[in-house]
Amino acid sequence: MRIISGLYKGRRITAPKKLPVRPTTDMAKESLFNILNNQYYFDDISVLDLFSGTGNISYEFASRGTEQITAVDENFGCIKFINETAESFEMQISAIKSDVFKYLERSQQQHTIIFADPPYEFPTEEFAKIPQLVFQNKLLETDGVLIVEHSKHTDLSHLEHYSNSRNYGGNMFSFFK
Repeated sequence: MRIISGLYKGRRITAPKKLPVRPTTDMAKESLFNILNNQYYFDDISVLDLFSGTGNISYEFASRGTEQITAVDENFGCIKFINETAESFEMQISAIKSDVFKYLERSQQQHTIIFADPPYEFPTEEFAKIPQLVFQNKLLETDGVLIVEHSKHTDLSHLEHYSNSRNYGGNMFSFFK
């Protein structure tokens, strides 16, 4: 995986093979950030990266100037890798080891962008819990957006607060406002 733009543009990051992850493809990530770049100034926002895995999305936000980034994953190896990588690049990423759903239930901090990349094999009911908890607990700022990455075989358009989706190969991003 590589950082697409910003201070660390072009830097490659190699995650240990033993991590249980599926990083967002560079093509999908670049397309997503092109959309977000037209809506937000990255140095003025707060980001919550759920099911953060390797930290791929967090690094991209940090490279583009975002200083308030929280990455949440329940895998200790993933959190350790994010902390080590963030430290080596001097990025301001707070990595938290936690079950994402428990984190969303108890968090009170609002964010401009919440990005969630759960396992593609999640049943639709599990995907549905993410926007439900985010909006129920008022975790988005007024002009904020929740983005859920999922397989093109998963349809989230029936969920409350759904806005639209974008398809990039086998990857899909659903936006909730």
